[in-house]
Amino acid sequence: MGLNFDLVFNNLPLFWEATQTTIKITVASFAFALLVAFTVGVLRSFRIPKPIELFLASYVELFRGSPLLIQLFFIYYGLPSVGIVMDAFTAAVIGLALNGGAYMSEVVRASILSVPRGQWEAAFSLGYSKLETVCYIILPQAVRVAVPPLMNSFSSMLKETSLVSVISITELTRTGNLIYSRTARPFEVYMALGLFYFVMTFSVVLLAKQIERRGTRWTI
Repeated sequence: MGLNFDLVFNNLPLFWEATQTTIKITVASFAFALLVAFTVGVLRSFRIPKPIELFLASYVELFRGSPLLIQLFFIYYGLPSVGIVMDAFTAAVIGLALNGGAYMSEVVRASILSVPRGQWEAAFSLGYSKLETVCYIILPQAVRVAVPPLMNSFSSMLKETSLVSVISITELTRTGNLIYSRTARPFEVYMALGLFYFVMTFSVVLLAKQIERRGTRWTI
């Protein structure tokens, strides 16, 4: 039995629609994850009250120490048992964002701590407050350091969207599975899926390189 890629071309509209869903989930999740990451990462970079530090550290370790699949099941299927009900798209975004935010917060934290202490002292000597120092001196430098690993996190999150198929979202992987179950042609279907994911992740790599290139113009 030879290869038949006609079924891929015949189902391109379905693949394209699923790709759009995948991109929407990824972008929304990444935006939320960035907010979480910078909030947690910045707070954990400084001395904060012990209860808050314990809460933030517990969040990071919990989401980094358990599988994303379990987290998605818990959010979508577990929370309704205590009265918290949400649609599948929202559950997917929250699950991916909280998981990604936990990892990315450590990137942000490490980037802030990598800024030399002399930058703080120079800012204070110029009359900057602590908040002004963080906003105008420390964070801009930390962001340049954090951009490559954060863009890598975006690529990882893009691929991890394949897991949201378990909560009945018809994204790219679930669409491929549905086409496979109808056609019984796994090779062609999953090769097409791999190509779609590769094109998306490679586009992210190109974007990351462009951002890094623009950022290095301001470095010494």
